[in-house]
Amino acid sequence: MYKGIAASRGIGIGSICRIVEQDLSFEARQITDSAAEKDRFHKAISDFVEETNAMAEDVRKRIGPKEAEILQGHAVMISDPAMSGEMDKMIDSGQCAEAALTAVCDMFIGMFSKMDDDMMRQRASDIADVKVSVLKKLLGIEDVDISKVAPGTVLVCKDLTPSMTSQIVKENVTGIITEIGGKTSHSAILARALEIPAVLSVPGIVDEVKDKDTAIIDGTEGDVFINPDGEILSKYMLKREEFIRKQSELKTFIGKETVNADGTKLELFCNIGTPKDAKKAMECDGEGIGLFRSEFLFMDNTHLPSEDEQFEAYKEAVQTMDERCVIIRTLDIGGDKDIPYLGLEKEENPFLGYRAVRYCLGNEEIYKTQLRAIVRASAFGKVKIMVPLVTTVDEVRSVKKLVNEIKDALLAEGIDFDKDIEVGCMIETASASLIADLLAKEADFFSIGTNDLTQYTMSVDRGNPKVAYLYSSFQPSVLRSIRYIIECGKKAGIPVGMCGEAAADPLMIPLLMSFGLDEYSVNPVLVLTARCIISKWSKAEADALTEKIMSMSTESEIVAALKEAAKE
Repeated sequence: MYKGIAASRGIGIGSICRIVEQDLSFEARQITDSAAEKDRFHKAISDFVEETNAMAEDVRKRIGPKEAEILQGHAVMISDPAMSGEMDKMIDSGQCAEAALTAVCDMFIGMFSKMDDDMMRQRASDIADVKVSVLKKLLGIEDVDISKVAPGTVLVCKDLTPSMTSQIVKENVTGIITEIGGKTSHSAILARALEIPAVLSVPGIVDEVKDKDTAIIDGTEGDVFINPDGEILSKYMLKREEFIRKQSELKTFIGKETVNADGTKLELFCNIGTPKDAKKAMECDGEGIGLFRSEFLFMDNTHLPSEDEQFEAYKEAVQTMDERCVIIRTLDIGGDKDIPYLGLEKEENPFLGYRAVRYCLGNEEIYKTQLRAIVRASAFGKVKIMVPLVTTVDEVRSVKKLVNEIKDALLAEGIDFDKDIEVGCMIETASASLIADLLAKEADFFSIGTNDLTQYTMSVDRGNPKVAYLYSSFQPSVLRSIRYIIECGKKAGIPVGMCGEAAADPLMIPLLMSFGLDEYSVNPVLVLTARCIISKWSKAEADALTEKIMSMSTESEIVAALKEAAKE
């Protein structure tokens, strides 16, 4: 059995078709006629944009508008004067088009791929996809036609790019296996939209298999079997039938309130990265936005976005959510998130350094511009401000002071805004957890960021595979921290939410219900799954399980007990 990342749920069984990468090597020659070389370069871009827009239109009809936007984003990306202009400059200096394209794309790929955030790293994958596609145009290489694979095919490749995924005929492809990619990669998003089981990041799988081999893919567990025996094959055929039955059950939760088995209502929000993602949240029946990662507005730009540019982006998300709550996290940069035009200094330990609210309070004009844009957007719906990486009470007071100054200024200018706009804390550090009782007196709400809370509580680098065994939100220390944060919020009478990966974990949900969590913010595609899990637990059942779990001493004991008690 091979193990990878479970990227698109379901069981796929079929015959393998390998997609082997083509040779894209070239000679980085010096050119003398830069005008002719730029004509060749822009012809390649023009052809790429025309083909990509045609594919996007096809995807819009077959799959949906959100998925088509991924491809349209590729066309916009390469057409951006900031990117193509840099390539033109390199061609003017005597470099060939292939070298200019590769150098500029590799610079952006290097910047984004170093980041720890999956959504940020996805930018690197997008740029790499565009680079390969345009390079093929320049080198005159034809793409493999995925649209013509036979029914019952399992695609195996190093990376299934959006441009490749868009050619898939759903009826013919029963599964996808790749060597790289994560849960938030666009390939994973498209696979989920097509409802094709996918397991990503299976090392060396392309060289391990042959065309026509039989493969079983468990896209829920991340398991892959090649040429399985009859017993395993029969087992997974039954699992496939059971999965189809459960999917039909999930559809009954569309349009329903999120309530537990007692009928108590909870809030089920979504995490997004861009204003357009709000449409996906609405399509997936999200009840609000629990985390709008505003740093994307800065990272997708070649300049500091102005107050009006930010205001329009926030307003778009707020209006899309149509009176539902939108919690905007202020600029969370530093650590793994670099923005070249800001000139951030390199640090030896950036995750403990000058990042997030620390950077913002040290660069007040940049922060005030963002806060003013957010406050202005509050005139168009329910907006809340969330401060990341809080470690002291003084930080919260400083942010609230700035917000009050901005409100006074807007009032004097006659600009409308929500005068009761709330300012809350993201609780994701050990310090914030330990002083949650003090922070609860200052903040209007809490949102627990379990990814960083787990990292900082366990003192473990979540990007280091040697210590990955320690990185689990089910560690007793992390669970105690979460429970204490929620208790402090409850005592102070403020709502407590969670916007980390744990909020959507079926094993974690009964514990959070028992602790008293008010709001669960999850990936939009997991809304119905989370709503279904919540509906199956009563408060008394969750309390009984939690009492047992919180008496256990090790992470392995806890996970085993939760799996045994799980309600599928």
